[in-house]
Amino acid sequence: VEGRAEALREVARQLKARSEEILAVEVADTGNTVNALKGDVDAAVWSLNHYAGLGYELKGETIPATPGNLHMTVREPFGVVGRIVPFNHPIMFVAARTAAALMAGNAVVVKPPETSPLSATIFAEICQQVLPRGVMNIVTGLGRDAGDAIARHPEIKRIAFIGSPGTARQIQKSAADVCVKHISLELGGKNPMIVFPDADIERAKDAAVRGMNFAWQGQSCGSTSRLLVHDSLYDEFVEAVVARVKQIRLGNPALETSMMGPINSKGQYEKVCHYVDVAKADGARLVHGGRRPVGDEFRRGYWIEPTVFADVTPDMRIAQEEVFGPILSIMRWSGVQQALEIANSVEYGLTASIWTRDIGAAMQSARQIRTGYIWINGVGTHFRAVPFGGYKNSGVGREESLDEMLSYTETKVINIML
Repeated sequence: VEGRAEALREVARQLKARSEEILAVEVADTGNTVNALKGDVDAAVWSLNHYAGLGYELKGETIPATPGNLHMTVREPFGVVGRIVPFNHPIMFVAARTAAALMAGNAVVVKPPETSPLSATIFAEICQQVLPRGVMNIVTGLGRDAGDAIARHPEIKRIAFIGSPGTARQIQKSAADVCVKHISLELGGKNPMIVFPDADIERAKDAAVRGMNFAWQGQSCGSTSRLLVHDSLYDEFVEAVVARVKQIRLGNPALETSMMGPINSKGQYEKVCHYVDVAKADGARLVHGGRRPVGDEFRRGYWIEPTVFADVTPDMRIAQEEVFGPILSIMRWSGVQQALEIANSVEYGLTASIWTRDIGAAMQSARQIRTGYIWINGVGTHFRAVPFGGYKNSGVGREESLDEMLSYTETKVINIML
């Protein structure tokens, strides 16, 4: 354990030492803003150090099940595990989300995203200098080739995937064709932010914009893309949110003054534009954005303004389907039960945000919302060492915590008959 811990700490040190190089690559490869990506690099470094310190929690227990005998459990690594990474946070998901598996004693095969693979190669260089040969393996390629090979390989008995529910189901099918595998999934979200009439309104207005993760162009599974506002506040809230969104500065993501960059790829850009058209056709009211920004610097690349639709109803596609882009849908409600029904009306259940000064009402609502990660009077923040994961089609399993590390082990029971 101590040897693995020191190795992870050294990987963290070298990752931090090359952070400027990684930032430059990530900005060019993803389109995310440099300020946002600094947080990703910091999270990767922290996670490597965190799991290095958790190694001694890889412990078994003794169970006083019967008199005269000794029953114990031990935790053992799977051996080789696979991880398939999305394009929105490459270095964080490649480095931070492999730390638990490495600390548990596994070798790891990682497939980075085909549209943003470069930072993973830098991480591979670092691991090559620090870890034994074959412990960390980066396999670039398309999902249908490299990803499917990981899912189908008979010696990879544990897989972790972050991405869409459709791809997750394909991974499950491919894996099941070969053998029974342990698979954890962190998938999409259509996450609600519910604003009660007694909320701290100014803070909630700021949070409604911050929760959309525009620094990642809204390309985040945890974005609170459904804003549910009480009828008594609705018009004021729409106006205030639009005013705040208009202040978002689009520009070269390498500049610290930029608050939003371009969409990651042509395919994702076309998907976002399609949903703008769908929302208009369904009757949603476009109150901001929905088009390419004006200016010579925006003529090339996959640019779209941060977009806000008002008067969205629960039956609209924009209210049901994950866009994975910078589109915020604002909806109104008049009764608490109505708001909860809207919140639960989608196939996803990743995050939710509740804004009210009444902690009793907040807790009652939180218990009724079918989602895995809830903020009360907050939004967007992932808290270190706190389990993260979803309900329903938003995933299986929990990460970012001790639970994640333990999930990369199998429990063996040994019974000593005295």
